[in-house]
Amino acid sequence: MTATPRPTDIKLHQGSRVLEVSFDDGQHFEFPCEYLRVYSPSAEVRGHGPGQEVLQTGKQNVNITAIEPVGHYAVVLKFDDGHDTGIYSWETLYELGANQNANWDRYLERLAAAGHKR
Repeated sequence: MTATPRPTDIKLHQGSRVLEVSFDDGQHFEFPCEYLRVYSPSAEVRGHGPGQEVLQTGKQNVNITAIEPVGHYAVVLKFDDGHDTGIYSWETLYELGANQNANWDRYLERLAAAGHKR
């Protein structure tokens, strides 16, 4: 089993609402805060099992107000809408980056199917 890449740099750009994360394998991801909020690993968003996900709406202007380390394996992102319960492990951040386009398309499809617009 290969080790999960670890971040070498995490930068928050509050003006553009983007979190930049560089990893030690050379990967670099730019995450819109909205994307990180709607894909939060918290139970509030993901539910407690498959099929229990809660569609997040109205998050296009959400911003991150704080980034707090959790040991040497994760961060908690605090959002300005009060959400602060998701623990983003390095593995979760890496997977969100690697699958960003497909995840975003799926989110937009779910929004449309539920009758919501961004």
